[in-house]
Amino acid sequence: MESIAEHQMLRQRQARFERLAHAVVDPLHRYLVRRVTADMVEDVLSDTMLVLWRRLDDVPGLDIASAPDPDDVLPWCYGVARGCLANARRADGRRLRLVERLAGAHRQLPATAADHSDLHEALDALGALDREVVQLWAWEGLAPRQIAEVTGLTANAVSMRLHRAKRGLAAQLGRKNPVRPGHDGAGAGAEGRSSR
Repeated sequence: MESIAEHQMLRQRQARFERLAHAVVDPLHRYLVRRVTADMVEDVLSDTMLVLWRRLDDVPGLDIASAPDPDDVLPWCYGVARGCLANARRADGRRLRLVERLAGAHRQLPATAADHSDLHEALDALGALDREVVQLWAWEGLAPRQIAEVTGLTANAVSMRLHRAKRGLAAQLGRKNPVRPGHDGAGAGAEGRSSR
């Protein structure tokens, strides 16, 4: 039979987890929506929350009595979600390979969003870690020190990767649109000519 002290400790743990979940569920959901298909989001989020429950004592910035500051707990939680996402992708890949072998069919890759195809193409040209650094910075609004906590890199390494990746994206996107701001590519040089 459970003692009163054990029951009280369990209630305190549940309360800490509920405070953590309240602070991180929505940002983690947005993080996952941007990275996986809609049918995988809830499963990966559930796996992430299960790991957070199991490792509740390891979450930095989570104290016993007060609500956590998202800036303190989110980077670590993004790291957990990233690991769960990698596991889900590996499992999904294994399932797909099995289905392909059994059915003899070739997998069709999902179409890139039409309205941002140039950006997606430029992001796809980056290495996986550089792409993740850019997405954590641009989509999740994390600072380099927070990205470092998510990825396991140093903050300096994140800053250098982010700088290089942004420069590469700008160059690649600039090649797609060679007209510089303030310049009209069509009819440049035609102005000022006399029609006489």
